[in-house]
Amino acid sequence: MITSALQKARASYIPKMPAVLEKNVVPQEGKPTTAVADEEEIQKIFPNTYGRPIINFVESGEKTENHPPINVGVILSGGQAPGGHNVIAGIYDGIKSINNESRLFGFLLGPEGLITHRYRELTDEVIDEHRNTGGFDIIGSGRTKLETPEQFNKGLEIAKELDLKALVIIGGDDSNTNASVLAEYYKSIDAGVQVIGCPKTIDGDLKNDLIETSFGFDTACKVYSEVIGNIQRDCDSARKYWHFIKLMGRSASHIALECALQTQPNICIISEEVEAKNQSLDDIVTDIAKIVAARADDGRDYGTVLIPEGLIEFIPAMKGLIAELNDFLAENQIEFDAIRRSKRREYMIHKLS
Repeated sequence: MITSALQKARASYIPKMPAVLEKNVVPQEGKPTTAVADEEEIQKIFPNTYGRPIINFVESGEKTENHPPINVGVILSGGQAPGGHNVIAGIYDGIKSINNESRLFGFLLGPEGLITHRYRELTDEVIDEHRNTGGFDIIGSGRTKLETPEQFNKGLEIAKELDLKALVIIGGDDSNTNASVLAEYYKSIDAGVQVIGCPKTIDGDLKNDLIETSFGFDTACKVYSEVIGNIQRDCDSARKYWHFIKLMGRSASHIALECALQTQPNICIISEEVEAKNQSLDDIVTDIAKIVAARADDGRDYGTVLIPEGLIEFIPAMKGLIAELNDFLAENQIEFDAIRRSKRREYMIHKLS
């Protein structure tokens, strides 16, 4: 493969590291962690891993000599986000700095690769080819959920075969929940495999005091903002169109809000605000129509509207309808499937409250 000058320059960039990680460090236990809510219920589900202390890395004057090699597995889970390849490169560089005989294995196409024992060893050549690049193509990603003891045990089989000391799962809220369940199971049977979750979501909805922002969010907002800015430039040039722009964010409106702060659209709908105000779909449409009409009265028949993709699920009336539909279909799926497609809409209308 021919490598361009741009690719070489991009690959040569060295990401900035926290100063403490540039030196020899030792782990130091801090205060026990707690949940922000439902502590008792969570502790019952995770009796072996709940309340684990925060680990701080502190500088050590001692050199880490004669450290035995360690083998680590890594999984990419869920949608791709810029930075995934560099997380893997960071793991690789870290374990190699400890002992050059350490090995990193990537499970193919997400958690499914762990269950089916499909993996590839990540070498210098593979890692260097993917440094500072977007996507998850180094090993692929998937959305298989790790939920059952059978899946956990299949994963443990390959972990033992490869002599893995740790398994890093790079993913969003669902993926890290599955990682927590897997860690609890392995701890309960003293499997000897650490499960480490790395927060990944471009939606920016995985954060707390310890996570300033998940990787991918900043890049997503920059890319979206550039596109929105281009549309706005066209809008202001033609002066005859309204542009409705849907942004990612199924369960949070962080991207929509950040892009609105960057680009200053005429309208930005925030799903959480709609829910808090108990607005209906009619209320939202009316609000938009009023702004469109006001601009038209001023001779400006153009503008931009930002809409988060998960809006419909935040409208209280719609949320109730979706819940009722799910409950009804769960109990009457066989009867519903037996009805002709042309009659299903009428059937549902008569059944719903």
